[in-house]
Amino acid sequence: MKKTAILVDGGFYRKVANHLWGEKTPESRADELIKYCHFHLKDRDSYRKVENKKIYDYSELYRIFYYDCEPVKKTIYNPITQKNFDFAKTASYNWMNSFLSSLKQRRKVALRMGFFADDEMNYVFSADTVKKICRKTLSIEELSEKDLVLNMRQKGVDMKIGLDIATFAYKKLVDQIVLISGDSDFVPAAKLARTEGIDFILDSLGMHINENLLEHIDGLRSYYGSFKNKEESKVNI
Repeated sequence: MKKTAILVDGGFYRKVANHLWGEKTPESRADELIKYCHFHLKDRDSYRKVENKKIYDYSELYRIFYYDCEPVKKTIYNPITQKNFDFAKTASYNWMNSFLSSLKQRRKVALRMGFFADDEMNYVFSADTVKKICRKTLSIEELSEKDLVLNMRQKGVDMKIGLDIATFAYKKLVDQIVLISGDSDFVPAAKLARTEGIDFILDSLGMHINENLLEHIDGLRSYYGSFKNKEESKVNI
């Protein structure tokens, strides 16, 4: 039986899933993620006919690897409101902690955590605000909180995804890798996996991806359309 590892770019998945299927509780979002990943275990290229019905083969799940960062709990100064903002007291902080805790308890799920660079975290003007200031259609006195965006850079996530792909490839741990992401930074890792004989599938959840990434994968498969109508389907987790 073919063995499949499913790698999930957490920041990407959470953002797109929220757009596709709406906001959910941490536990429901974790359930949704596991169920969606299991859609990739059905081998659409391998089946046999029994009484004119297609009986598909299934891959064995090696593990689901989820890559993300712990929620920010730093207090940061907002120059517009001139007040400190404590992320640890927000609803999003509690939601993310509960979501990660739920994933940790799931069978065959491994978390690979990066971190946010606290020393590089700050507020910056949005691109639209910069244009307005340069055009002199917005003055400093008119600036409001909505004109600022929080600049946050995650560290270690992409590196861990690349290292895991290389490990799977060199140690021949799996036959297939499914990457749920939309990031073209993984081209070198995808090329390496294919060179080592691994079937490399990308799932961008319907989002547009760089053509350079398309060139170095074995297939682009997304099941967000089918999944929408089968969210209540029973899947062994």
